[in-house]
Amino acid sequence: MNGITMMVISAVALGLAYLTYGRWLAKKWGIDPNAKTPAYEFEDGIDYVPAKPGVVFGHQFASIAGAGPINGPIIAAMFGWLPVMLWILLGGIFFGAVQDFASMYASVKNKGRSVGYIIELYIGKTGKRLFLLFVWLFSILVVAAFADIVAGTFNGLNADGSLNTANASTATTSLLFIGTAVFYGFFLRKKNPSSLVSNLVGLGLLVGAIALGLLFPVYIAKTPWLYFVFAYIFVASITPVWALLQPRDYLNSFLLVAMMAFAFFGILFANPSIELPAYTGFVVGGNMMFPVLFVTIACGAVSGFHSLIASGTSSKQIQNERNMLPISFGSMLLESFLAIIALITVGAMAKGGQMPTGTPPVIFASAIAGFLGTVGIPESAIFTLITLAVSAFALTSLDSVARIGRLSFQELFTTEGVEAEDQTPLIRLFTNKYFATLITLFLSYLLAVLGYQNIWPLFGSANQLLSALALISLAVFLKKTKREGFMLWGPMTIMLAVTFTALGQIIYKALNKLLVTGDFVVMSDGLQLVFAILLVGLGFLVAVSGFKKLFGKESPAAAHQKSPEEKVAYARD
Repeated sequence: MNGITMMVISAVALGLAYLTYGRWLAKKWGIDPNAKTPAYEFEDGIDYVPAKPGVVFGHQFASIAGAGPINGPIIAAMFGWLPVMLWILLGGIFFGAVQDFASMYASVKNKGRSVGYIIELYIGKTGKRLFLLFVWLFSILVVAAFADIVAGTFNGLNADGSLNTANASTATTSLLFIGTAVFYGFFLRKKNPSSLVSNLVGLGLLVGAIALGLLFPVYIAKTPWLYFVFAYIFVASITPVWALLQPRDYLNSFLLVAMMAFAFFGILFANPSIELPAYTGFVVGGNMMFPVLFVTIACGAVSGFHSLIASGTSSKQIQNERNMLPISFGSMLLESFLAIIALITVGAMAKGGQMPTGTPPVIFASAIAGFLGTVGIPESAIFTLITLAVSAFALTSLDSVARIGRLSFQELFTTEGVEAEDQTPLIRLFTNKYFATLITLFLSYLLAVLGYQNIWPLFGSANQLLSALALISLAVFLKKTKREGFMLWGPMTIMLAVTFTALGQIIYKALNKLLVTGDFVVMSDGLQLVFAILLVGLGFLVAVSGFKKLFGKESPAAAHQKSPEEKVAYARD
């Protein structure tokens, strides 16, 4: 197998999936281009802000991409390139894209509210609170893992004290991105330029930030950058989306497309051979393909995190229902294509059938720089740009998930219909956006100091369990609103089996260290054990509640009795 063949097969499969399966789903569930979307109905200038399809696509794509589609396939390649490729394509089409589209669809049909609200409406208030608690714990894990990754990509000093110019340039450019994004956000809001003008201005700002970053690298160690990252995402999670989230994601989408273009043409020019075996075995290095493969390859195939973005932020920006399919389904398929590119890079960097050394971002950047180096493009410049892109997308994911964590914590203590002045002082504190953000980020920081390597296995398992729970709740929504939902049943069952097995293994290993080997470390093993037990318990309770609603018999009276929100959903359809 060579790189071009793998890339072409994948591109054709994903493109056909959008044109056939995606459009079939949209027709099956129903799209109303004349409906007033929540972005207009509840426009508040903070979370509900109508935006052009290209802007929302940029936000969705940049938020869900992060470091996942690069890290996951490269790590999972230890099982061989064939299982990884098959799961990326099948998972991306029949699991991930369906979940993302269904999440956005259900949210837009229900006032732009999150999956947690969908659970309350169609499953019950207890299920909603359990799910929100699960999402909040998951958000803490994501922020901790990605904050450590971003701080690492900003680290301008190597372990031996030498200077790391690529990371230092990435840090400068990222700082400039933040400043230019604020300016760009005000420019878009005040001037409302045409798509051509906004794209030209955005590209100009992007190129300028990159050029200055390459010229003026900032050499600072990792720990101060970790403090900066948490300070930044605190501000980003409470700032109106039009002022920072939307424009930063839109600018980053240019960078992501540029990175993928570099990779695409690099593979075309170099046509690298895949030096990894197609299949290396079911057990590799003590890791079993089931469930490790399906937990490790998260964002490139299916990711519960995507359901939070689609229903938590993107759905509140949709101008027209017909934009939902390309923004959600399309973004997921494009991310799967990025995961295939990551698989090609690790396959090309392998030597004698052995996995290359180094972190996934370094392997990815080194391979693409090598591809383009064959046609005379300076490898150092490409390496810096790719490192910058990976860092930018991880930081973008942090923007979104910190906001989601804050919203989940607030919603956990919010009672519908109760005004703020009627709440107790403690509830007013818990629903305050500043306090909710602070408590979420404080706990995330405590985990981040452990390093993402200690968090990633738990993050992957929690992420895929979140996907299973989202699929269950969305299947219930489709049933309750008289739509076909059988296409979600297989994915939700498989993901439950995968994630409960993975979390069970984490619990077993931690208990074995505690009770047998005696090398139990409280700060790492203890936190993993506590989080794993909480996630299993919460996940089980939410899944049981969902299955009862999905497959249980409904009384005739309940079948004809709808809540006001359900009546609105039916009326809008």
